[in-house]
Amino acid sequence: MSVMSMAAPRRFSVAALNGRFHRLALNAFMVIVVAHWAEHLVQAYQVWVLDRPRPAARGVLGQIFPWLVTSEWLHYGYAVVMLIGLFLLRPGFVGRARTWWTIALVIQFWHHIEHLLLLIQAQTHTFFFGGTVPVSLAQLIIPRVELHLFYNSIVFIPMMVAMYLHLRPNDRERQAASCSCVRSEGVPKAAIAPAA
Repeated sequence: MSVMSMAAPRRFSVAALNGRFHRLALNAFMVIVVAHWAEHLVQAYQVWVLDRPRPAARGVLGQIFPWLVTSEWLHYGYAVVMLIGLFLLRPGFVGRARTWWTIALVIQFWHHIEHLLLLIQAQTHTFFFGGTVPVSLAQLIIPRVELHLFYNSIVFIPMMVAMYLHLRPNDRERQAASCSCVRSEGVPKAAIAPAA
């Protein structure tokens, strides 16, 4: 089997993901993103409003499964899922929406690095900066609850701008789009004249 024939199914699946399945994939991805972001909001509410000690502020799932909050594998795994989702769904975006989606991808890449540093420390029991627990670089300035709420917000906001622009493309973006997320009101894509 040649390298070309092995690569073709992968290209097809990414093409299909960013073509006819783009809307479905985006919706599934957004459910994951919003659920995770909601966990961080609940955790912040538990700290700032309910005045719980930080170790007791475990979000929703952490109340049922307390080990989730302390599992660096889980946090790193989510960071990787976010990174992969942002990367794989990026080809379906064009124009202004692609720019904003790329901003979210770049920020998530850094967020992933921070979680990788935390995971390495947790696995090796070698804590950076003289800490007694895993500490990320930005955590030297901002406490962990606030930091990860901030990270998830600054990834989420450009994603939302990208989604808004993706579903409301200008004529040029509509012509360049390869996905089925936006349908013209009864006008086939080929009939739309490209902008000058």
